[in-house]
Amino acid sequence: MNFFETFLNWEVILRIYPMLMKGIGNTVALALTIIIAGGIAGVLICLFRLYGPKWLRWLAIVYIDVFRAIPILVLLVLIYYALPFLGIRLNGFASATLALGLVFSSFTAEVFRAGIQAIPKGQTEASEALGLSFGVTIWKVILPQAFRIAIPPHTSNAVAIAKDTSLASVVAMPDLLKQATDAQALTANPSPLIAAAIMYLIVLLPAVRLVSYLEERFRNDGKAA
Repeated sequence: MNFFETFLNWEVILRIYPMLMKGIGNTVALALTIIIAGGIAGVLICLFRLYGPKWLRWLAIVYIDVFRAIPILVLLVLIYYALPFLGIRLNGFASATLALGLVFSSFTAEVFRAGIQAIPKGQTEASEALGLSFGVTIWKVILPQAFRIAIPPHTSNAVAIAKDTSLASVVAMPDLLKQATDAQALTANPSPLIAAAIMYLIVLLPAVRLVSYLEERFRNDGKAA
């Protein structure tokens, strides 16, 4: 067999195409769930760390440090295989969402903390002088400015966590990599893995370019200001 018959066998790829499409659909759904849920949780944890009572601030710090330090694969295995011993059973999708969401939320919290702390204190003082409540100040004054600062690194983290969804295959989540691996075993040919790699590139390359665009745009906005 030549190179193309081994690694780019179109007959094999067309045969297992439905499996790959199911896998890419699951991968995109998993990534979007993690990014949305983890992003919201991360912003809340950031606010707890900065403005909560002392015990809540320390709890947020521990949360952030632990889940930024623990390898995602280890966390996946613990959630999927250890929690059933405590009477908690999660399927592959829920396990992957929880594991990657915990990690993503911890990084999101740090990104937004840096964004909030980069805002001059005079903004908060001016809001207090105008009689705005704490909640209104955070929602209307602080967070909009923090978002502008945090969006480029946050988007970069989102792309990174989208790539890490490939680890979900270890917990029987039928994502793109798992489907490609199964297809390879069925066909005894590595072409499904090459096809999966191409599909990852098609989905993630625009996201990578978006990160570069946002970084350049906000850098120029900062110089203009």
